Amino acid sequence: METLTTSVFNNDNCQAVRIPAEFRLDTDRVSISRNESGDLLIHPLRAELGAALLDALRAVGEADPAFIAALEAEQACQQPLQE
Repeated sequence: METLTTSVFNNDNCQAVRIPAEFRLDTDRVSISRNESGDLLIHPLRAELGAALLDALRAVGEADPAFIAALEAEQACQQPLQE
């Protein structure tokens, strides 16, 4: 397992970690947890494919509103990823 040292900085009221290019993430959302030894674990979250589908259907403009509502309800009820 590759390990690199990087910087930690403050961004408004949040603390941020600079992620080196070697570990670049292809997502805009991550899950952060702390294990028993206190280490932070960062896991990329899957892209919200349902949102992309809804955007595509809205672009067509002919989608059934009940179908869109059902997709939105399904997306809202999705369980978080389990480790």
